[in-house]
Amino acid sequence: MSELYIVGTPIGNLGDITFRALETFKSVDVIAAEDTRHTLQLLTHFEIRKPLVSCRSQNEESAGQKIIQLLDEGKTVAYASDAGTPGISDPGAILAGLARKAGHTVVPIPGASAFATLVSVAGAGGKTLIFEGFLSPKPGRRRSRLRELCATGDAFVLYESPFRITKLLTDLADIDSERRVVVGRELTKLHEEIVDGTASEMRDEFASRDKILGEFAIFVSGNKNAKLSDESSDN
Repeated sequence: MSELYIVGTPIGNLGDITFRALETFKSVDVIAAEDTRHTLQLLTHFEIRKPLVSCRSQNEESAGQKIIQLLDEGKTVAYASDAGTPGISDPGAILAGLARKAGHTVVPIPGASAFATLVSVAGAGGKTLIFEGFLSPKPGRRRSRLRELCATGDAFVLYESPFRITKLLTDLADIDSERRVVVGRELTKLHEEIVDGTASEMRDEFASRDKILGEFAIFVSGNKNAKLSDESSDN
């Protein structure tokens, strides 16, 4: 049986690539990628040349079967999503499951993650931390899930695009205006920005901006005490 390497790659700053990731890319027979053009830029920067195959979220099942065939032939394969760790709001989980089911060894090569990057500087957490990733773009579903997350009383982390960040913060402020929120924009990149305040303050901050660029990770603090008080009052 052969090996499939799940490789974490930088979320913006190329200096965050690990030595192990580079050695893995150099040693494998084939590199599979969420976007071959994007991964080619990374490989070219580090002067690595390898055959590339596409494996996107839209075709992960079918592309995964082709990668299994390569593994069955004895070839080693590394998989990289566009940025961060595959399988965390990125494709890769289905591929890893297929490879394991087929009897191949799946090897993690740890790397950057916007989730861990933001949590490390949020200054809060607790024993339980929920990673939700991207919420539904549909307003009703988004608000419903936000209410559910807030009701748990635990901290949670979301991802969001620049096109919907203000809508997300507005929904959050409507649900719990005083909940502490830490917003990370363009993490590890040249224009990295980390701001925090109440949900209403973050809503007002981003609603006042003429133009919003970059990808977002949002840490929402837990509110266990409030939840317990509400439960007590219901008894």
